[in-house]
Amino acid sequence: KIPGEFAPREDRGAFFIFVSGPEGATFSYMKDYMDEIERRLTSYVDSGEFQRLLIRAPRGFGNAETFNSAIAIVVLNDWSKRRGAFEIMKEVRGKLSDLPGVKAFPVMRQGLGGRLQKPLQFTIGGGTWEQLAEWRNTLVEALEADNPGLVGLDWDYKETQPQLRVDINYDRAAELGVTVSNIGRTLQTMLGSRRVTTYIDQGEEYDVILEGERAGQRTPTSLQNIYVKSARSDELIPLSNFVSLREEAGSTALNRYNRIRAITIEANLADGLALGDALAHVEAKIQENLPPDAIIDYKGRSLDFKDTGQSIIFVFVLGIVVVFLVLAAQFESWVHPLVIMLTVPLAIGGALLGLWIIGGTLNIYSQIGLIMLVGLAAKNGILIVEFANQLRDDGMPFDEALEEASTIRLRPIIMTGITTAAGSIPLILSFGPGAETRLVIGVVVLSGVLAATVLTLYVVPAAYSLLARRTGSPGDVARQLEQEAARKPSAAHPAPAPAE
Repeated sequence: KIPGEFAPREDRGAFFIFVSGPEGATFSYMKDYMDEIERRLTSYVDSGEFQRLLIRAPRGFGNAETFNSAIAIVVLNDWSKRRGAFEIMKEVRGKLSDLPGVKAFPVMRQGLGGRLQKPLQFTIGGGTWEQLAEWRNTLVEALEADNPGLVGLDWDYKETQPQLRVDINYDRAAELGVTVSNIGRTLQTMLGSRRVTTYIDQGEEYDVILEGERAGQRTPTSLQNIYVKSARSDELIPLSNFVSLREEAGSTALNRYNRIRAITIEANLADGLALGDALAHVEAKIQENLPPDAIIDYKGRSLDFKDTGQSIIFVFVLGIVVVFLVLAAQFESWVHPLVIMLTVPLAIGGALLGLWIIGGTLNIYSQIGLIMLVGLAAKNGILIVEFANQLRDDGMPFDEALEEASTIRLRPIIMTGITTAAGSIPLILSFGPGAETRLVIGVVVLSGVLAATVLTLYVVPAAYSLLARRTGSPGDVARQLEQEAARKPSAAHPAPAPAE
């Protein structure tokens, strides 16, 4: 079984270290940990493997008030002066794994698409947030109990943000003549701010904003100092008469995906674990542990893998159909193209064998190479079938024509096969930026062409002997018509009457 992947892991010459701390962490808290990370990674700069190490704390994820996230940017030295990037990342992950107060995980920027995300990303949607959190806990426990190599399992809905929930006694508020809208506006004005009107001064328009005194809003008991006017008695009534506060923990963000409530779960992949295998494992756990009404979707590289996997099958089948129809038009037969297209499975099998030998994956680049093989493999069959048809047209018996065509076309088939295979060797031997993607394409072309070249010499003659014995060449019908026309004179030119 060859594992599936969206794109092969590429050594991009630089990677990122994402650091996340607990909710509510301060700048000084994160700074101390980033200083420790810098201290632990300085040895790589001294050894020359790191060309540059840049520490940024905090980065905030677009929220200026959030200080619990930071990033380190690592620029590696030239390929000839260091180890592989993924080997270095694995070592760095181990060095930072024992940090007690933060989570640090290195991520390589994706070559195709350029994303800075963990490769495994999927969402659980539907229902209430409480239900989604329960599904998340159930699934995460199952994944941690049977983990094939998911590293840094994380999610975006974390109940770590301290919150105060306002509970209103609606019956009591109605008895006192206070509406819910008045309660909401009062809380908005006193605890936040509210624009009530505007005024114009010297041609400039200004907003009038009401807000409470911040000095008197330090504790939850400050609610007793907030009053609301009763619509029934016009008296000021303390909010504490019909409003109670309840402390709870909530998430800093309530995200949606495809317009439904959703929790995103993500993880890095250990060395040797392909994205396709990881997704298959996750989907099996989802089937075992989550109810059918849970809505599962994908994001990032996982979504790309799902989309490209379906589209590449369509493109591959379309390529085979187009080549078959073009050959059918040229040979004026359905049998001859079928014989020729039997070389395609041979090439695909050889390409998959080559991927399995090098431990490669079925990704966007290897799939492009497989599509290329459709045309490269068909070439060998065309050489044999076309020449056999020509010999049959010259009057040679079927078996002798097939044997002669296979013998004479042996040299061109081997020459073209070796030439094509030799052209892919530089892709395999290359190194440096993008070497991983070039290696995949080179191995697919080399192994596929060699397999098709060797096996074509046996499969195509055998298939031609079994399927094409009662067929003719593309010009066979035209020649038969010409022969019939020569034997039977037309009415416009009748044969001369015999002399008396």
